[in-house]
Amino acid sequence: MTGALGLEEAQARLLALAPLLPLEAVPMEAMLGRYLTGDLRAARTQPPADLSAMDGYAVTPGDGPWQIIGESRAGAPFADPLTPGQCIRISTGAVVPQGADRVLLQEDAWHEGATVAASQPAPPGRHIRARGFDFHEGDLLLTRGARMTPGRIALALAGGHAQAMAARRLRVAVMDSGDELAPDPARCLPHQIPASNGAMLAAMLAPLGCEVTRIGPVADDRAALAAALLQAETADVLITSGGASVGDHDLIKPAVAEWGAETAFWKVAIKPGKPLLVATRGAQVILGLPGNPVSSFVTAFLFALPLVRAAMGDPDPLPRAVTMPAGEPLPATGPRREFLRAVNDGGTVRLAGSQDSSALSALAAADCLIDRPAGAAALAAGEPVPVFHLQNG
Repeated sequence: MTGALGLEEAQARLLALAPLLPLEAVPMEAMLGRYLTGDLRAARTQPPADLSAMDGYAVTPGDGPWQIIGESRAGAPFADPLTPGQCIRISTGAVVPQGADRVLLQEDAWHEGATVAASQPAPPGRHIRARGFDFHEGDLLLTRGARMTPGRIALALAGGHAQAMAARRLRVAVMDSGDELAPDPARCLPHQIPASNGAMLAAMLAPLGCEVTRIGPVADDRAALAAALLQAETADVLITSGGASVGDHDLIKPAVAEWGAETAFWKVAIKPGKPLLVATRGAQVILGLPGNPVSSFVTAFLFALPLVRAAMGDPDPLPRAVTMPAGEPLPATGPRREFLRAVNDGGTVRLAGSQDSSALSALAAADCLIDRPAGAAALAAGEPVPVFHLQNG
């Protein structure tokens, strides 16, 4: 464990290497999942006029009755001001004409010919959405670094913005390696296992909106690795899986060195996932993850996803833990900080199954990680534990 970094230090050092991407103008309808590179202020007032919140009658002050002199529909306002004793038929979203001070619901009104009276009175201002009640021109709508969601896209469009500036989509190459990996899971020899890490990592990256290129699986061979790395020449970030440990056939570290990369750090004091490699090649970042699938998943969650979010403009890219009670006793931990695959069962968290770093059934069942400090004593059921929620099912 000599030289292994603590989690927070390793994360900070990695995020400091996040590529600086050029900015581009993006149509607002294509901004889903992108991050704003500057504050967004309203270019217009919403609503732009007093609008009716209901179907009914826009009436002038007083108790009525009122004479109907026209109609206001959404997109087709009544042009003239009203004088005392007058009203108009009005639809939801239509402009309330000058002179009217309330909307009388159609179910609270009766009319005979062109005359309307109130069966249920409405106080002044009732059922009117006042001009600018949502926002005024110049108001701050969204701050720099906001990730665009459907609701935020609607807000930006309502605020008069047809496009926004965002970082160019991050180009990520994902490469898995190992002689034991079979590319076709339906044709797997007894000495092989299906290659799954590359697809898993690509699926983890997909919701972030980056451009992902798959490479591999690649054999544990210097020449094969060198040829595969050439396919990642234009990637902003290269994420490898496998070959990052210290065995005779773990060749990622020397292969990326021969490719021109410089090691920034290697090994993190966590379990699973100690043999994590971080290197740079100019502005390109290489993140070498362990080959065991659970180790690869956990290190991708703690390192790869925050790196991608940071490069794409997220000002707070690290996952956040919440505290929950343990649903069962938890064993003591060893010399490394441990991340246990767990299930939120509706108020407590319990282990998802085997904590072996190759156990995919437990990983597939898990929807959270329990964060246990190094050298911790056994924990009784009901005790609080930090938990990271996963989008894993």
